[in-house]
Order: sequence, then C-alpha cells, then structure tokens
Amino acid sequence: MIRTLKYTLFALFLSFGISHAQDKTVVEAFEAKLFVKGQDTLPYRILYPRDYDAGKSYPVLFVLHGAGERGNNNQSQLVHGAKLFVASDIRNDYPAIVIFPQCPSDSYWSNVHIQTDSLGKRSFHFQKKGKPTKGMKLFIGLLEKTLKEPTTKLDQVYVGGLSMGGMGTYETLRRKPKVFAAAFAICGGDLPSNAKKYKHMPLWIFHGERDDVVPPTFSHDIVAELQHLGAQPKSTFYPEADHNSWDPAFAEPDLLPWLFSNKK
Repeated sequence: MIRTLKYTLFALFLSFGISHAQDKTVVEAFEAKLFVKGQDTLPYRILYPRDYDAGKSYPVLFVLHGAGERGNNNQSQLVHGAKLFVASDIRNDYPAIVIFPQCPSDSYWSNVHIQTDSLGKRSFHFQKKGKPTKGMKLFIGLLEKTLKEPTTKLDQVYVGGLSMGGMGTYETLRRKPKVFAAAFAICGGDLPSNAKKYKHMPLWIFHGERDDVVPPTFSHDIVAELQHLGAQPKSTFYPEADHNSWDPAFAEPDLLPWLFSNKK
C-alpha cells in the first residue's frame, strides 16, 4: 500500500514537472544556450571538454530527460545524469561535448498517447508512425545544427535518455537511423514493431523490475524483438529498482567505456 502510494505520487510529480534541487557545481559546468526554430525555442545545456579547442572535433552525446524535468528554466534537465559528466576523471578520460536539451512543458519527446484512469494509473500507447511532437521537432533541429558544426565527430554521435527520454531515444533512433554510433535507453519504451528501424544500432537497455510508472515489460519486449531480428542489444534489469533505475544505470562503470568505444 505504501509503495503504491509512493509511486502514484511519483507519477503525479512526473506529470506536473516538479522542481528539483540543483547541484550548483553541475549547473555552472554546463553552458546555457537556446535553439530557436520559427516561433519555438528549445533551451539546452552544453558541457565542453576541458581544454576545449574549437579547431578540433569531439564525440557528441545528447541526453534526454524525463517528463518531470520539462519546462523552460534551462536547468531542471540536469537533475539526473549530468553530475556523471562533470566528474574530473570522466572529463579527463572522455573528452566529449555533452548536450542536455529541455523539452517544453506542453510537449513530450516521444509520439506516445498517454491515458490516465480514475486512480491516476497511466498507460502508454506508442505509435508506429505520425508526425514528431514539438519537443522532438526542436530536438531534431538542434541535432541537425550540431551535425553541421566542425567540432562534431560525425562517427561518434550518441543519444541516451531516461523515462520519457528513454522513449524519445527510441523515437530518435528510428527517425534518424543513420546518425548515431550507439545509444542507451533507461526505463523507456516503444512499440516492439518499431525496433526494426534501429536493429543495427549498438544499444544498451536498462530498467527496474519493480517500476510501476513505466512497466519493465516495455524494455523486455524491445529486447526480445531485437533478438528476434538478429540483433544483440545489451540489457540490464535491476531486480530491486523502481522507476529511478537511472541511478544504478548512470553508476554502471562500463556505460561510458562501452558507449564511446562504438564508432560508425
């Protein structure tokens, strides 16, 4: 009963985008920028490598946040995962450009229909086709702009995300299947039949088996479908983790070595 109440409240927090305490050191390490397309604006934060040289090119990683971090304060998207990339040893070992865009509060990374029942329980209905959301359009615009930058290593562009961002990661892979060298998706989901679009992609899938916000069956089904298609995705399912499986996922010592070892 207590755990059910806990995660019902958590789901509500995701829906209404609560504010989170920020790590000042992390926020200050990432430079605040804006991507403008027509009448719409996508805030994003960017972390440059130490001793950044605009005459060189670097790997680029995009990280997509969850639903609770939507908005336009250009800060909340750094709550989960960003701290990993400002650690001294990580910046020394993996000199990369890391970008955290922030999805508008009235949009969603993924083109998924979400229904909520009378008890507050949500169900996700992933789409096979359809136009991208405003958030996804803006992200794709930022992605395409970044690909044109001479500082981007085109054979080392990566994407990953958690929860809504995990869903957005799958959608990004199928909308831009030739762009990325590898990807990771934490407690996300997609329609299994979409997996053929990214079956060639080196992919690491994470989920908590006790997640009652985004069911772990979503990730299990994608893994099974990819395997059926002949792919060999990496997958890690945490038996005791709830929805915040991003905590153990970002703590995986092999995550970044594996990610950056992949090249197109």
